[in-house]
Amino acid sequence: MTEPPRAAAASATRTERETDLRADALLEPLIQVQNLEKTYHTGRGPLTLFRELNLEIMPGELVAIVGQSGTGKSTLLHILGALDAPSAGTVYCASTNVAELNSRQAAVFRNRVIGYVWQFHYLLPEFTAQENVAMPLLAQGQSRREALAVAGNWLREIGLEDRRDHRPGELSGGEQQRVALARALVNNPRLLLADEPTGDLDETTAGQVFDLLQRLHANYHLTSVVVTHNMELARRCSRVLRLEGGRLTESATFRN
Repeated sequence: MTEPPRAAAASATRTERETDLRADALLEPLIQVQNLEKTYHTGRGPLTLFRELNLEIMPGELVAIVGQSGTGKSTLLHILGALDAPSAGTVYCASTNVAELNSRQAAVFRNRVIGYVWQFHYLLPEFTAQENVAMPLLAQGQSRREALAVAGNWLREIGLEDRRDHRPGELSGGEQQRVALARALVNNPRLLLADEPTGDLDETTAGQVFDLLQRLHANYHLTSVVVTHNMELARRCSRVLRLEGGRLTESATFRN
């Protein structure tokens, strides 16, 4: 199992404990959703996106979610990642009922368990690439020196070590998204959620970024859920689920 870049001072005991916990987790789904409902109350009346939606994702899967705009793909990703709450139903992620977390607990859970990549990179413009990657570690209370060391290792992992002192405005779109991906993984999350991660990129660059995502997914034994309109990229995932009419259906299954 490939170990993610981390500071030299990382505890071997902690690493062994995390490995044991991950081995145990292989026996059950990492994501388990039952009878999910999500309704928004608008001036024109209730708008229901999901009704009795069910979903199971096993550890190690790379799952694509496709569907027309407005069907709730991003909302579903937000609910899975404890960024939004369901109206009804249960949502378990890493054995945690995320709907029961208060705002503080949800923030801690997100920072430790989940990595996010969005269509827009959301890098902080006044900080360097290395500093941007280090931000989640600094938020956890790690020292600046240690956080920057780990971030530097991740930039080397994605092939951007020579761009570590560049600010986002000095990077290409593909480089910005690669930095965003490194930032999402710097905490060694169990789950990667990616919402149209290549949506703002040209076809060639999109393919390169997805190549990187796919490589990191395999090398670090991630569980990944990718929302995309790009069916060519979706077919490179192990499963493709279509969201339509408030429910998910199996669109295709592939062996990678």
